[in-house]
Amino acid sequence: MKLGNQEITWEQVRHILLWIALPLIIGVLIAAAVPKPVIGLIHLNDAIYSYSAQDMIAQINYAREHPEVRAVVLVMDSPGGTVADTEAVYLELLRLRQAKPIVTSVGSMAASGAYYLSVGSDYIFAKPTSEIGNIGVIGYLPPSPIIFEDIISTGPYKLWGSPRDTYVREMEMIKQGFYQAVRLGRGGRLEVGPETILRGQIWPGSEALRMGLIDALGAESDAVAKAAELARVGHYQAADLYDLAGVQSSSSAFFYQSPEGITMPYPKEPGLYLLYIPPLPVEK
Repeated sequence: MKLGNQEITWEQVRHILLWIALPLIIGVLIAAAVPKPVIGLIHLNDAIYSYSAQDMIAQINYAREHPEVRAVVLVMDSPGGTVADTEAVYLELLRLRQAKPIVTSVGSMAASGAYYLSVGSDYIFAKPTSEIGNIGVIGYLPPSPIIFEDIISTGPYKLWGSPRDTYVREMEMIKQGFYQAVRLGRGGRLEVGPETILRGQIWPGSEALRMGLIDALGAESDAVAKAAELARVGHYQAADLYDLAGVQSSSSAFFYQSPEGITMPYPKEPGLYLLYIPPLPVEK
């Protein structure tokens, strides 16, 4: 074979083609070895209590520790839950947010503690009729000190831990902490002040958008696309972190069950909650 005035053998051609193909082959092998960027999904379709919080924290930790997870979407449909468990998940979200973008997608509800978690994200989507807000605390107070003939205690509050007025002060402290989390998360996007926010009111998504409680109306797919945009990735896959993290879930009843076996919308134990409890129907 001739190339210009030079004679080239087929052996030389083979070597030239090999040198051209080799980088392409290496590139394909490297691309196959490098994990595709992942937008991780964390679903909350329950109240926030010990078991659901443990599941969420396990998924948050997985996202933080695995570099292929480039951003996280919280898929939220919850009335809230316990104070301690909500705060525990929120603090882990803030830690993750320092390294990776977090976007929230609200389904039918992000109320009370669920909204508390939502403000730990960079951006919040909801549907026009999603129920948003209920910012505040609800308490099932212990009874007044009473004497049990078959129980001996060393003080009037040994059984319950605190007098009732202490619970009221705690509620105010938790409410203010909730408000500060909203201010921190929403910042200058808030269009209303504390007198409106702290009413404990539920707003539809369209109204929450006007108030600055959320950023946009949209579906879960919009939240995934926004998370990818914030993470600056163009080619990615959305994956459920529950499966990737291999969470071994366990659960127990959070809500009260009546003697007839009917699940009621309020917790089974007394305490302080960041929880929306819908009004019960009035029996006639």
